[in-house]
Amino acid sequence: MLKTMSEPDKKEITPEEAPENGTRITNIGNTSKTVNGKTKDDFDLAAVYLSDAQYNRNIFFDTTPQAIRLYLLYNHWGLQILVYAFIIVDLALAIFEDPAVVPLPIWVTSVIELVCLAAFTARLVHYAKVIPRERFWKDPKNICIFVIILLSLVDMIIYGALKATGFYAVRWSRVLRPLLLVNITEGRQLRRAFRSIRNALPQILYVFLLFMFSVLMFSLMALKLFGKRDLKTTEGRPYFTNYLEIVFDLYVLVTTANSPDVMMPAYNFSVFFAVFFIIYILINTYIFMSVFLAVVYNNYKKYLKEEVRLLVRAKRHKMVRAFGVLQERKGEEEPVVSQACWNQLVRLVQPDISNAHRELLWSVSDDNNKGCIGKVAFVQLADLLNIQVIMMKSRPHPLQTWLPSLYLSSPSRLVCRMVQHRAFVYTYDLIILVNAVFIGLDEDDPLIANVEWAFLVLYLLEILLKLYSFEPRAFFSRHQFWNWFDTIIVITALIAMIINSALKLSGGYTSRQILDIVFILRILRLIRVVDSIKRFRAIINTLIKIGPTILTFGQLIVVVYYIFAMVGMELFKGKIRFSRLTPLIQIRHSVETPCSKTQHSSTQLLQEQL
Repeated sequence: MLKTMSEPDKKEITPEEAPENGTRITNIGNTSKTVNGKTKDDFDLAAVYLSDAQYNRNIFFDTTPQAIRLYLLYNHWGLQILVYAFIIVDLALAIFEDPAVVPLPIWVTSVIELVCLAAFTARLVHYAKVIPRERFWKDPKNICIFVIILLSLVDMIIYGALKATGFYAVRWSRVLRPLLLVNITEGRQLRRAFRSIRNALPQILYVFLLFMFSVLMFSLMALKLFGKRDLKTTEGRPYFTNYLEIVFDLYVLVTTANSPDVMMPAYNFSVFFAVFFIIYILINTYIFMSVFLAVVYNNYKKYLKEEVRLLVRAKRHKMVRAFGVLQERKGEEEPVVSQACWNQLVRLVQPDISNAHRELLWSVSDDNNKGCIGKVAFVQLADLLNIQVIMMKSRPHPLQTWLPSLYLSSPSRLVCRMVQHRAFVYTYDLIILVNAVFIGLDEDDPLIANVEWAFLVLYLLEILLKLYSFEPRAFFSRHQFWNWFDTIIVITALIAMIINSALKLSGGYTSRQILDIVFILRILRLIRVVDSIKRFRAIINTLIKIGPTILTFGQLIVVVYYIFAMVGMELFKGKIRFSRLTPLIQIRHSVETPCSKTQHSSTQLLQEQL
């Protein structure tokens, strides 16, 4: 066992070991002993520390038994889902508020918002009962949530009073709603992303200013080169005569959105003017954009690494505290945690963990089979619990139990070997590719339709052969994603084709929706080829693993977009109107008729439409 640092035989951690957030440990009042002299409150406290370390929570909480119970309730997954549900409902109110997609009366949306605000207030009060009062008011996110709730209530009162008296009113507090998603306790990943972006902005700003300086310089050159040549755009407007318009056009050219249209008037006047735009694109699109991307990546990576370092440090401090609660001394030896205490702690943190999984984790921690572990091994427990362990039970095939003579016969074993051989996979990959060719052909051809039934039979045969060769419960375990995918796709396609054929035979009617489902399911079968290619499978697995990170940045985008959407709705409300295309076409057609009376009336209608 690795040599560990000695610690005093106390339940309280020394100030030198306390992390920056300063969680304090008090003596537990409950003296009822459970395991090796440790009380239930001791295990509850250690379990909270371990759970915080496992899920990267760095919350300053009180360690009294009542506060611990409230903290466990606060972190319950049901309450966390309920908080997100209220946030989604609160954000979705913009759909029903003026200007609304689906307008509802003011009192309906107000009542719903009041319920959401009451839920957020209850959550905030619950959090205040968990942490010391002086720490609660020093936490910026708590103050932010309190201010958002207060301002929303004030805005609702003012808005309702103005609407009741017939005055114009604006719901200005709606831009604050997405900030709740950032400041709730569960939004710690989102806050870390915001902090990393905020810290990286100063370095990014210098590159952006240099890029804008380059655009302004090229815009000034373009004004002097083309401004006095009386060039016209394809719409007949003056070309590059207004400096601000030139800046905007050249900025858009960096994205290549207006390429090559913005260059054509100058190019038509002289081929040599293309050199100006080539140099501009090389400098600003290929050089500055690459440098900008590199600076953004490097700075964000640097501050993200700092965030990860702080998380690792906080996790270690949490585990040191948990070790200090459960530690035991045996003579003059260093403090340790016994296997009995360790097992009780793991059961509290993960009640659904199997005995085999728990014994595996203990064997990793206690590699010398001493029956106890020191601080270094104990601190690794949070990381061990985060490792995904797939438990596979070796079971005989049901047919081997029911019909052993048949299943263990030579022909049966030959079939199993054929299905388990790599050539079987390659054969069905080839069948899928051939099926892809037929999918692109005309589905109305009877021959193509019959061939599709043949492919479907082949896919069903594949699933049946695999179920015959492999144990069904192992084949359909929760970790066998592609087996589930193949079976669901094939069975759904079979049901859809049977329903579609029945409809055609009954009344000569083919449901377009069912046909669409059939076509989509046919194409989805092609995705299965990804599982057969090792490189493709690695890419797909990587995308699945980074899903939580993508979700975090998706929330960040929602916050930014929602704020701009609320501002845009109030700024442009009633200022943008859309006309239907069909009446305009009819009016334009009537304007082109020779009848002057029709021309006059149609022109008047056109003006009214515009």
